[in-house]
Amino acid sequence: MKPQSLFAQESVTRKNAPLAERMRPRTLDEIRGQEEAIGPDSAFGSILRTADEIIPSVILVGPPGVGKTTIARVIADESNYHFARMSGVLDGVKELREIVEKAKRDRDADGRPTLVLVDEIHRFNKAQQDAFLPHVESGLISIIGQTTENVSFRLRNALLSRLRVIELKLLEHDDLQAIISEALKDTERGLGSYGLEIDKDACELLARYGAGDARRALTGLEWAAAKARVVGAKVITPQIVRDGFGAQPIRFDQDGDYHYDIISAFIKSMRGSDPDAALYYMLRALEGGEDPLFITRRMIIFASEDASCDPRALSLAIDVDKAVDRVGLPEAKIPMAQAVVYLACCSKSNASYMALRAMERIVAENPELEVPKRLRNAPTELMREMGNSQGYRYPHDFPGGFVPESYLPERIRDRRVYQPTDRGLDAQIRERLERYRALIDQEEQ
Repeated sequence: MKPQSLFAQESVTRKNAPLAERMRPRTLDEIRGQEEAIGPDSAFGSILRTADEIIPSVILVGPPGVGKTTIARVIADESNYHFARMSGVLDGVKELREIVEKAKRDRDADGRPTLVLVDEIHRFNKAQQDAFLPHVESGLISIIGQTTENVSFRLRNALLSRLRVIELKLLEHDDLQAIISEALKDTERGLGSYGLEIDKDACELLARYGAGDARRALTGLEWAAAKARVVGAKVITPQIVRDGFGAQPIRFDQDGDYHYDIISAFIKSMRGSDPDAALYYMLRALEGGEDPLFITRRMIIFASEDASCDPRALSLAIDVDKAVDRVGLPEAKIPMAQAVVYLACCSKSNASYMALRAMERIVAENPELEVPKRLRNAPTELMREMGNSQGYRYPHDFPGGFVPESYLPERIRDRRVYQPTDRGLDAQIRERLERYRALIDQEEQ
């Protein structure tokens, strides 16, 4: 006999519950926007829809409001498992031991395993994560973990090897609009008893404000409905949505993965010579509260790493860093935009960066090589008698200011790590180096 649901006592229809809580999907098929993760054709979805199938341990990963908790609750309601719940914020090994002991008693009594829903699983430390391992491996418990964080950085490899990571996506506008319409019409759990309608533009605006987050969109709808009732309107308009939703912060976490995703997209957009995308991500970061000097520091690094064939790039990046430090926001956006557009549009080369990395490896392999005597300093007579600086040829005394010889230690004299491109200033440098290197080769033959 199917056990009573862990959530059976949670009344999602109570009048004082938020709309987003009341409108939680009750079955897998009601969940929108996550077909790749739990749809009928997905591996995990097909397992969940098969009677008496063993539920594998998984971690649901995704941003807020995309269905992680909802999916976990639905699985708990529809499976034939005993249930327990843990929180990475509130619980630890002691609570896990209690769950394990009860799981053993329940299995001995009726043969059924236990499903443990683990909120904020990334908050458990290494020792706490290790405590799950033997019980997951034995099949005593299955885990459904939930997190907004990058599990590659937050979870132990030993635990990850026993779990399947299910990634959930931000909801599309069409999904959010459908969720909004359903909530407005639903008389049992939604706002249907109010007799309100929403015009097309207002629904689209509310979905856009939702930014892929169903909870955020439904909360906005609830506020808009309240505003409409106050003013006696029967149709929710874009202005009512704006009045009800208010000024909401852009989703951006200073220390989390989303922070790094935005900055990564910013850098890659400049590297890809897309000024429009680079400006978009710059503003997303700024509007989310990012320190503008963090962005300008990334621009300085970018100028050297990705635009070394344009010597003006580094100068401009340093200048904008100084300007932002002096001016501050919001005016600092103007020179930042100027620099971002230039960096995105200028010629790209990572030749000096690649040369640096290659030479770092050579130095690591050859840390003890002596400097050739002709290149050593010779400020005293004794040093000159020891041979320091002897044989050194001063390039300015020769035609073209160049002497055809290698300056590396003898063992690595043939190593050439700098390979300029055919773009920007690199092209001129490449032509000159090819000529110099040909003369060196002739001299050594």
